[in-house]
Amino acid sequence: MNRGSTGSDGSRGGANLPALREHNEALLLDLLRAAGAPGLGRAELAARTGLTPQAVSKIMARLAAEGLVAEAGRGASTGGKPRTLLRLVPGARHAVGVHLDRDELTAVRVDLAGSVLARWNGPLDFGAGPDPVVDAALRAVVRVRERAGPPLLGVGVAAPGPLDWRSGVLGRVTGFPDWAGYPLREVLQGRLGLPVVLDKDTNAGVAAGAPAGPEPGTSVYLHVGTGLGAGLRLGGGIHRGARSAAGEFGHQVLRLDGPACRCGGRGCLEVLCLDAVARGDLGGAARILGEGAANLVALLDVDRVLLGGRVVAATPEVFVEGVRSVLDRRGLPGVVALAERGVAEGAAELALGPVFGRG
Repeated sequence: MNRGSTGSDGSRGGANLPALREHNEALLLDLLRAAGAPGLGRAELAARTGLTPQAVSKIMARLAAEGLVAEAGRGASTGGKPRTLLRLVPGARHAVGVHLDRDELTAVRVDLAGSVLARWNGPLDFGAGPDPVVDAALRAVVRVRERAGPPLLGVGVAAPGPLDWRSGVLGRVTGFPDWAGYPLREVLQGRLGLPVVLDKDTNAGVAAGAPAGPEPGTSVYLHVGTGLGAGLRLGGGIHRGARSAAGEFGHQVLRLDGPACRCGGRGCLEVLCLDAVARGDLGGAARILGEGAANLVALLDVDRVLLGGRVVAATPEVFVEGVRSVLDRRGLPGVVALAERGVAEGAAELALGPVFGRG
């Protein structure tokens, strides 16, 4: 079969050239981000991507002209001319992440490396309805946005689920039925004049915990705050499910005919865990969370379990040890660790995602 001639970017004639060019740029930028300040040489980039050295050079020239890539010095000589190393320029672009929790709002501005440059947080009444919450989100973006700074790529917004991340429309959020059907992404995008990505808070949490580079592995992020939820990273990307409903971790039933849960069920992990927290039994809450985590690890065979949310942050060692002890007792693999970055940072990562070919 004739696949056409090779183009100047290593592409083939007849392909969707703009899309392929963007894909190759994202692939290279992701590798440079993972390499950090030391950078990588063109030959290394070509070897890791399968692109030709000529294609890499052309792409790097374009990215350098846009201010996204710069020289990082010279590498050690292997007998010939020392190779030129290239690095990502973190400050060339920024993004904003916003976490709309049920009672708190957090906003951050990050650079291309994901480093937080500005942060703001304050109280929020999610139950007050869309109009005041949207106004609060807009004010938060203004507070962290740098007026004369580099271009802002967009805004990532993390909100309680359920929601449809493709359409940007909220579902019937547990305890907040007035939000059902509200087109939050469209409204924010219109008011801000910037691209907006909307996703569940737990998906933002797992995005925040993904290692840099093209192979971030598999992981589950468990968020314990005013509710319980999970974000899943499977097959190299966030797993949302066909209806954006994956990760309803807190409403798996652990005790038949247990206490009533606000979802309408009984004996859910969420009500059992949060009741233990309310009693001050943090060790018990951690073990209950561990049983739910063990079910996920056994079902999905993930590499890492990341814990986050305000309840975990208050006593992180109790929850990390409690979850780890349950996995050990059940003979299950997986690293258990505290999430190093929060949901707002993960929302910003979602806004940066297109630059690095991540979803």
